[in-house]
Amino acid sequence: MKRLISYLIVFAGLAFGGYRVWQAVENKKLAEGKQGAKKGSVRIVSVGAALARTGQVREEILITGSLKPKEQVDVTSKATGRVEKLTFYVGDAVKRGQVVAEIEDSELQQQVRRATASIEVVKATLAQRRAELANARADLERSRQLTEAGLIPKQEFDAKRTSFQVVQAQIQLTEAQGDQAQAELSELRIRLEQTRILAPMDGIVAERFVDEGAVVSPSTPIVRLVNLSIMVTRANVPEREVSKLRIGNRAIVRVDAIGDQVFEGRVSRVSPVLDAATRSALVEVEIPNRNVGLKAEMFARVTLDLANYRSAVMIPREALVYRGQMPGVYILGSDNKPVFREIEPGVVQGDDVEVLANLQAGTRIVTKGATMLTDGVQVRVAGNGRKS
Repeated sequence: MKRLISYLIVFAGLAFGGYRVWQAVENKKLAEGKQGAKKGSVRIVSVGAALARTGQVREEILITGSLKPKEQVDVTSKATGRVEKLTFYVGDAVKRGQVVAEIEDSELQQQVRRATASIEVVKATLAQRRAELANARADLERSRQLTEAGLIPKQEFDAKRTSFQVVQAQIQLTEAQGDQAQAELSELRIRLEQTRILAPMDGIVAERFVDEGAVVSPSTPIVRLVNLSIMVTRANVPEREVSKLRIGNRAIVRVDAIGDQVFEGRVSRVSPVLDAATRSALVEVEIPNRNVGLKAEMFARVTLDLANYRSAVMIPREALVYRGQMPGVYILGSDNKPVFREIEPGVVQGDDVEVLANLQAGTRIVTKGATMLTDGVQVRVAGNGRKS
């Protein structure tokens, strides 16, 4: 039994020793394989190349803002009362002078009838006073003749003359009362006309603020009308660019909600006063909206064409790469090893990008395939690398 145990212990020791030798050999083979693979894995990337060149950049300013109708008005009532009728709904087209709403007018109609009757009473009274005046004039003439003939005392003539003057004053009073009644009637008719609320301009109903049966006053808006034939957008332009702007400068407008369609507008106003906090001026652009494709409050990107050119270093757009937030290009030396260089990009013009700093014209840069490069990668330039 003791001999068997001794054999087992010897066998286990030999087995463990053999396993350790095998493990050492395998680890050595694995290390040698990795080292050999590392020595033979040189990554080569095929790229395009071009020379940074001097070009002409058309000066532009990019602004953003919301589109708004050039004309917009909240229609309100001049009278106080209950809305009896609303003629239009949201989206309806309205012509200037059309009735938008009507306010209950039964009380005003009654007041107009009363004022009209009062004028008729004044007319009848005036006719009576004029008849009395004619009679008083005749009495006065007879009294004058009799007084001159010595048939009646002068006091009686004076009494007749006073009566004549009284009738004259009554006629003047009645005429004044007639003018007053006519003025009251005219005022009532104006108030009656104001119960019919008219559209002040051509437009489209953008919003209805009340429904039939609501009580409104002169401060209560009833509907909002907008004229979408011309849209405007306003944005602030930095002071260094404001001096380059002119009324009438062309504007290219793109709206995200519409896609690739391009609209053309013009600079209509440039504020003569800068904002003291932002050192910028408010600029307004008008955009004709012939097919009414543009809607109020759409987000617009507007490129203002300054109609000026300047010389600048240009590179192909595909050459521009980013390391995080840092823009740059890969420079190619004589050994075709790319080196990243930070630059300051400027205006994008077609397939080219302006470089504002840290790159000179004639520098050889990577174009096609630049986004695949990292430091230490070897490249193979396709073609002669001289075309831009």
